[in-house]
Amino acid sequence: MSGAIEGMFRLDGRLALVTGASSGLGRHFALTLARAGARVAVAARRVEALQALVDEIRALGRDAWALPLDVADAASVRGCFDALAAQAGVPEILVNNAGTTVTKPLLHQTEADWDLVVDTNLKGAWLVATEAARRLVDAGRGGSLVNIASILAERQAGGVAPYAISKAGLVQATKSMALELARHGIRVNALLPGYVVTDLNREFLQSDAGNKLRSRIPSRRFGEMEDLDGPLLLLASDAGRAISGATLAVDGAHLVSSL
Repeated sequence: MSGAIEGMFRLDGRLALVTGASSGLGRHFALTLARAGARVAVAARRVEALQALVDEIRALGRDAWALPLDVADAASVRGCFDALAAQAGVPEILVNNAGTTVTKPLLHQTEADWDLVVDTNLKGAWLVATEAARRLVDAGRGGSLVNIASILAERQAGGVAPYAISKAGLVQATKSMALELARHGIRVNALLPGYVVTDLNREFLQSDAGNKLRSRIPSRRFGEMEDLDGPLLLLASDAGRAISGATLAVDGAHLVSSL
């Protein structure tokens, strides 16, 4: 890769905010952005769980901040952005990663289950993205908002109906925001990971049930977190400057598997 092309993916000096960063994909995304040169603010409900990540980012020579954030609470969202503004400024890059799920059959899902999942995955993503956009517009600056959805936004699986519904809504929210924010130089895209191995799901994915699931993926492999690095940097950086309103699946062809 030539220096000029490689430079398109760099994020040197830019300020990024990653939600749900205390573990799993969020933690990995924060480190990926830092390695590309970004200053990174990481946010989660349990701010104490973020300190080791902040130390790791700072060890890379990047500035980093840990912020408390409950994405489903509008006051908490505003407070997070206020705190970041006081310490570093308005983030040009948002990775809207915070999410949760409740796994049980449809007829056993409760109103509380629905509220927990949809308030976090859809309402929460909406609150954070619109707050980020509002502040960028007020500052007269463009930026890139990356919503972390899922291949379950486009296909179905048993036992996770509220999750799939929330992620489908997030894809439509991404497109609606991209339409209205384009005039402000703000791009909005969605990343749709397939089944990616993390510490939380490793045991299941290596089980007999996990092997049966893998056999239905055309590539016959689960994703690794590193598989998301290139797609994330494409959407966050100048390399993707003409991409907005897109959904990018990273799933080993799982979405196009044969019925």
